Formats: sequence, structure tokens, C-alpha cells
Amino acid sequence: MAKVTKARDLRAPQEVVEVLEACPGYTVARKTSELVALATRDAVDGIHEVAYDVPGRGRVVEAEVCRVRNGVCANYPEPYMRRRDPDCMVIADDLPTNKERFSERFGYAFSELRKLTFDWLKTQELAVFTFKAGGTAGGPDTLVVAPANAGFFALGLALLQDILDTETLPVDCNPQAVIYVAPPFRHTHFGGKQFVVHFRGKELYEMFSYNLYPGPSAKKGVYGVLINLGEQEDWVTAHCSTVQVITPYDNKITIMHEGASGGGKSEMLEQMHRESDGQLLLGQNLVTGDRRLVTLPRGCALRPVTDDMALCHPSLQKGDGKLVVTDAEAAWFVRVNHITHYGTDPQLEAVTIHPTEPLVFLNIDATPESTALIWEHTEDSPGVRCPNPRVIIPRRVVPGVVNSPVKVDIRSFGVRTPPCTSDDPSYGILGLFHILPPALAWLWRLVAPRGHDNPSVTETEGMSSEGVGSYWPFATGRMVDQANLLLKQYEDTPLMRQILVPNQHIGAWKTGFMPQWLAREYLARRGGAWFNSEQLTQARCPLLGYALRNLMIEGQTITNWFLRVERQPEVGEGAYDQGADILTRFFHSQLTQYLEPDLHPLGRRIIECCMDGGTVEDYRLLLHPDSVMMEE
Repeated sequence: MAKVTKARDLRAPQEVVEVLEACPGYTVARKTSELVALATRDAVDGIHEVAYDVPGRGRVVEAEVCRVRNGVCANYPEPYMRRRDPDCMVIADDLPTNKERFSERFGYAFSELRKLTFDWLKTQELAVFTFKAGGTAGGPDTLVVAPANAGFFALGLALLQDILDTETLPVDCNPQAVIYVAPPFRHTHFGGKQFVVHFRGKELYEMFSYNLYPGPSAKKGVYGVLINLGEQEDWVTAHCSTVQVITPYDNKITIMHEGASGGGKSEMLEQMHRESDGQLLLGQNLVTGDRRLVTLPRGCALRPVTDDMALCHPSLQKGDGKLVVTDAEAAWFVRVNHITHYGTDPQLEAVTIHPTEPLVFLNIDATPESTALIWEHTEDSPGVRCPNPRVIIPRRVVPGVVNSPVKVDIRSFGVRTPPCTSDDPSYGILGLFHILPPALAWLWRLVAPRGHDNPSVTETEGMSSEGVGSYWPFATGRMVDQANLLLKQYEDTPLMRQILVPNQHIGAWKTGFMPQWLAREYLARRGGAWFNSEQLTQARCPLLGYALRNLMIEGQTITNWFLRVERQPEVGEGAYDQGADILTRFFHSQLTQYLEPDLHPLGRRIIECCMDGGTVEDYRLLLHPDSVMMEE
């Protein structure tokens, strides 16, 4: 690795210079291969323990890391550390925010802990590298300061955001953000919990990561930096995947799929999972055991664009009524809990088994020098698989990836839905997909249900919200500001089509992610054609917009049960209405917090429409009424 003899050569802020000049030694990484070596540098019998001495507890092992043939594999001894804690962000500055401040939660000023953090870092051998957040010319230059023995964490961040070579930094490189990594403090100051502290200074954004799971900091923490920048400059980094879909007839559409964690973003980039005979399992009835299969000999070709974060920067927009997006990441943090055996997703399996460069595997059961297999998940307890196995895959190794900005045709929102039956009513009343008026699509993003049995975060019970655009857990400012930015985006894109898609269940049917895969295939085959009033009907629950009257794909009719859940005999209108009431009350409880004095007047009218029990037609007339369906 390249040694920097003077800390000031990094063009680092004064606090970083002082830490580096005082520590026992530091290494500046110029490329990911150097971090691959660092990740397992101190391995004993092939296992590198990321361990720290914690006062009052002794030596604590945070992670066990090994080199595998296809990359680096890290496992956390503590099951809690294998998923993102959704309540881990606190704000340490005095700028406007709706998030909890550090002093409010802990009763003292963060300046005390900040000094202790710097003091601790000065006792550690450190690793340092630079990246540009968001990978764009407008993104802030960012420094990372981490313990050298946590090389796997640094490697994951370097892959996600693309490390810069410090020997060839542009002359205008000027770090505007710093990420400090100090794992032991989660034990000494936070009761063992994950915490990430954000400090939005006038000249420097500081983020302190007090844990080694990449989700809250290396991934979503950097997202928070981008959201903060967009808030200042009036643009959005959307929480979405984006894919160009090319049909067997060479029609091409681009779908942008948003949603809370677990809402099917990564899955929208995957080919449909097939049964052993090549058929598609639309669903299995949880009451009768019946199975519904669809035959679709040839699926569409997929060209991935974004996996989780999409820049919607003003410089990209064409002003033609559609949104233009580009990827905000250099690699993707792909959850593989649904890959349970060989052959489930051959393309993803091939990419991860034979990558052209080392990958990072998390919560995957692998031994030193073996090949990490994405269906071999670490167990949280005997017989219970970790629900959040991950692999970090650089975009450059993904086949067919699109590296240029794209114009979006259809904007989709995914929801994890529970089963719904007459014996156990729930909000699992969404059909295969629904058509939304733009005003209603905006409301869904304000509410952004985290959904049923979420595999990505520690909170799994009950119905909770991820809020504005589904990226609110990572934002540091005010909800109303983000709501206004999203509404302006909707006002500026009248030619976008809006859909709502469930995953996991449709009423009494267990479906997994098949609804969004079939919706993708069906809508792509329609090409530029949309729906007229004869093909749509107002959903029984107004929050679901329009339901399809019928759906045929490649000559096969999808039974109406999957389009209008109230028609399922196991559900019926009574249970459906109870589910609609659950959904409505949830919307009401979440939307009141946006009714600030500076909410855009149109936004206020849309929210009041919901509070007053508005119809689907009421929503349609509020914003771009002609964009919902074609003229007959």
C-alpha cells in the first residue's frame, strides 16, 4: 500500500490531520485490491478476527473475516449486527431537523463523545481512503478514517462508492465530508446498539459510524450525505432500482421501482424464478394449498441501471415530462435471502461465483479458501437462517449494465404485504398491480410502508413507515422539505406512468416477488400503450387507485382473484374492507406529520383529500388528470 509520509498530503481537514499524525501508523489505500489484502491481513488459520478491547468487557470480536476464492466473507457473531437497526441515526448539529438530536437522546453534548472518538482513533493503526459520494461531479469529496483491522468494512465502502487514487487526485479535490469508524463505542456508550451520528457543519459534513454493519453507515449514511446536498440544491436521490426491459419483440421500456427496504428493488433487476419445468409459480393458496402456474417460455432481457440509489440531478433532466436518473453508487448491496438453493437465479449465481474481481459477502457461511455461495446463509440460531445475507457487487461486473443516464417510462412502488383471509384480515389486499393517479403515487411515497416480515431491518412486527420517498430513515433534515421536493418532481414529470405492486402475498396467496416480475413482463409487452377506462376499474379501497378488469399475457388469462382480492373466496368483501380500514388508518396516522405551514399548497390539498375519504377520481383530478389513462 502507498504510504503517505505527511497527513497534509491528503488535503484532509485539520481534525483528520491531527488524528493521523498522532496514531501509531496509517495506510492510505489507493485501490480496492489493497483493502482486500488488509481485510484478512492478521488471519490465524484463515480467520481474521475484527476485535477490540472494551473497558469492562475485555476483548470483543465484532466480525470474523476470511478470504474466499471469489472475494472476502465477513460474519458477525452477534445476530443483531446482521441487519440494519432502523433507529440508529441521531443528529449532532443545530440545523433544522425532524430527527432526534444526540443531546435529546443521551443527555449530553456530542462534542464530548467526538473528542473521545478522536482520542481512541489516535491509539489505533488506521486505514484511510477517498471517494466522491454519488460518483458525480457535484457529489462531495469524502474521506474515510477507519481502524486498519476493519479492512472488510473499508473494502465494502470502497466498492460501493469507488475509491479514488490519492496519488492522482484532481487539483480541485477538497474533502467536504469525513466518515469516522469507531466500533467499540457501541458497547461503551450505546448499550451494544448500532448508532450513526451525523454532524452537518457549514464547511464539513462529519459522520461517525459506531458499528461495523455497512447498512447504516457505509451504505445509508452516504445516502444521507447525498440527501442533505440535494436538500440544499433542490434535487432528490431516489430510493429505487431502475431497469431497461427489452421484450422478445424488441420493445423497450424503463421501469423505476421504489419502496421501503424489502420492497423488491433488487428483485426488479432479476430474471423471474422458474420451477424445475420452466413454469412460473404465480402463487400458492395458504388455505387450500392450490398452486397457480403461468407458462412464459421467454422472458424479457434486462439491462440494470440502478439498484438502490438514483440521482435525479437537475443537470440530467430534459424538461420533456419524464424523469432522467443515473446510478449514485459504484456497486450494489444485494440481499440474497430468497436465493435458497442452486439454480434459483443462474445469472446472479454466475456473477457471484466467478466474478472478475473480489466481492464482499456478508452473513454467508463460508470457510477460508472456499467459494462463497449465496444460498449458504449464516444461521441466526440452529435451523434459522439469517434473513439478511448480502453480497456487494461492483456495477462493472454486472452483465448488460447501463452506465449512462436513462429516461423513465413507468414509476413503480413496491409493498411487502402479509396474507389476508376472512379469518385474519390484513392490509394484504393489493392485487397483482394497480394503476395510480400521480397525486396518490406521491402519497404512497410519503407513507412508504416498511411492510410485512421485513428481512433488511431489525424491526419486523407491526406496520411501520419509512416515510418520504422511502428514504426518510437516511435523511437528516425535515420531512416537509423532502415532501415538497418529491411533489415538484411529480409536477415536472406529467408523462410518467404510476403503478403500485405487492410482493410476498396477494390475499390468501403466497406469491414472493412474482407479482412485480409479471407486471414487468406484461407492461413491457404493451410497449407505449397504456390503459383506457374500459380496462380499469376503481379499486374498492381508494388508496389502491385503479385495478385491472382483466389481464392476459402471452395468451394466458390471469384469474381475477389476483387482480381484485375481494373476489377471493378465502377473503371476501368483509375481510377486504377490514384490510382497507387498516391501510386507511395507517395513512392518516402518517400523513398528519407533513401538515407543516410550509407544505406546498397542492400537497396540502392531496393530504386533505385522503383525510376526507377522497375517491380515486378525486385524486386523479388533483394532478395531471390526463396521465392516468388513455382517451378512448
